[in-house]
Amino acid sequence: MTEHPEAEHPEAERREAEGPGSERSGTLIAAIGDTEVLRRLSNTFYDAVLADPLLAPVFADFSRTHVEHVAVWLAEVFGGPTRYTDELGGHQGLLRAHLGLSITEEQRLRWMELMTAAVETELPDDALLRRRVIEYFDWGTTIARDVSASPPDGDLGEPGPTPRWGWHGLV
Repeated sequence: MTEHPEAEHPEAERREAEGPGSERSGTLIAAIGDTEVLRRLSNTFYDAVLADPLLAPVFADFSRTHVEHVAVWLAEVFGGPTRYTDELGGHQGLLRAHLGLSITEEQRLRWMELMTAAVETELPDDALLRRRVIEYFDWGTTIARDVSASPPDGDLGEPGPTPRWGWHGLV
């Protein structure tokens, strides 16, 4: 009987299933380009959100500074500078912004549809990069939906540092 060493290593199986080129080094932000690419992504996405009847009400208090904040958050999460943590309240601040929004699963899924379209428009033509970014958004929007069920003055406890997301998910 022949033993397959990869069978004991789920990460090896994942890389094999993803095919050639799935072994990457460096940060996602390096593969994306820079924060300017994330600004374009955010602008494209929020233009669609504000025109969407299901999501526009969630963003009733939207301002264009939100686009910059999202770009800075994503740059940090994807391995870039820690500006969101240093200047905008870090992980706690981001989670607090979602308290009391009562995001539904239908809204979360629509959010994902619009973000996927924005990713396909604005990020480099790199299937693995795009997949990793979408996986982050799926993970993050699930947390945002869950947090949004708490009242605006809810106690989050200490959520820990701003998460980092890389080629293999949460770092």
